[in-house]
Amino acid sequence: MSNAFSDNSQIEVVTSFSELINSRFHGTMNAICLHRELSGDFKEIVSKLQPEDNITEIFPEDLLALQLSAGGMMAREIILSDMRLLSDFGASPSLNLLKYYDRDEELGFISTDVYSYHVDRSPIATDTFLCTYHGAASDIIANDQVEQKILIPEIREKLKQLHNGPEEEFEAFLKEYFFDLHYQPKPDAEAVNLGAGHLWRLAVDHPGQQALPCVHRAPVENEGEYRLLLIC
Repeated sequence: MSNAFSDNSQIEVVTSFSELINSRFHGTMNAICLHRELSGDFKEIVSKLQPEDNITEIFPEDLLALQLSAGGMMAREIILSDMRLLSDFGASPSLNLLKYYDRDEELGFISTDVYSYHVDRSPIATDTFLCTYHGAASDIIANDQVEQKILIPEIREKLKQLHNGPEEEFEAFLKEYFFDLHYQPKPDAEAVNLGAGHLWRLAVDHPGQQALPCVHRAPVENEGEYRLLLIC
């Protein structure tokens, strides 16, 4: 299949949900894309949903209650189908209407919010699935194009000052507050935008993982536009 992701060694492109869940991460490949050109009016769905906060979880019954055009109904069925497929697989999909995520700017010298490049970690074998139906889409970046923030000397020194405890407890401190999950792009690094409509599976840091975890970040939202994101 020829598309914008085909020539990227980090990404494997598949054509079915079965391939998406059954393909195995290996080597530098830690992102799998079910490449799709979706039909349907997802913007109409966003316009008719009622946000309750900066992040509002949308349930199937909320979608089914909407009065929609033919294009909106087509979009709704795609979302519901994705949620069913992921639930049947054993995942717990969450559909979110996003204005923005909370920012973490308290420390100034390091950020641990989702707008920072980061990896997901789990104590059990799992993967991250996501699809942006409307609005700005997430970015991923190759592991050799980033540096772990806790290894950057000036950041590490400030974290040691913040810790202000025994040296042997420092690494545990970094994990406890998730500092070790965040990465800084190297000069000339090139991120890949995941685009709208594609269903992605990203490698997570967990015991038994055969590939490096996928480094990713949430996008800065477009002004005045909500994101509609399926994630689990």
